Amino acid sequence: MIFRFLLLSDEVDDFKREIKIDADATFADLHKAIITSVGYKEGEITSFFICNDNWEKEFEITAMEMDTSSDIDSYVMDETVLGDLLEDERQKLLYVFDFMTERGLFMELREIIPGQNLEEAVCSISKGIPPAQFVDFNDFETKTKNPTYDTGENFYGDEDFSIDELDAEGFDGLDAPSSSGEADDFR
Repeated sequence: MIFRFLLLSDEVDDFKREIKIDADATFADLHKAIITSVGYKEGEITSFFICNDNWEKEFEITAMEMDTSSDIDSYVMDETVLGDLLEDERQKLLYVFDFMTERGLFMELREIIPGQNLEEAVCSISKGIPPAQFVDFNDFETKTKNPTYDTGENFYGDEDFSIDELDAEGFDGLDAPSSSGEADDFR
């Protein structure tokens, strides 16, 4: 069985990689395929996170054994087979390649191809330049703590604002929440 993964970055809009790998390969094999496809240096601390549909991390597959309590499942890339943890198409993963700034690649298991095997992983689509493997931590921290926003005259259209647009009675005409206690559906 073959897994086809799509990898995207929130840092680089036109970046895209597609990797096909055998379901019997390990997460370490997938890690090697990823760093080869993006040209990253080997030997850095990385992890995979299995995520839910909202990209919330559920559990981690680490590059090396971490000191965890016995009540928490511990997964290591070299010992964990892809097919043991991944069963469904559209499964979401996060590949963190820079732990200092928690930067990573978003992954989705796009297709499961039964009845076929691969000896080694293949990068079948390679578009765009990957995000830099390393960034200056001070520059990254400055950008995230002090982002620059345009707060000029057109910030959220404030030059078009008129006080007459507000209801003097405190927003009369807005519907009160339903008495049934149920939240209104805004879809």
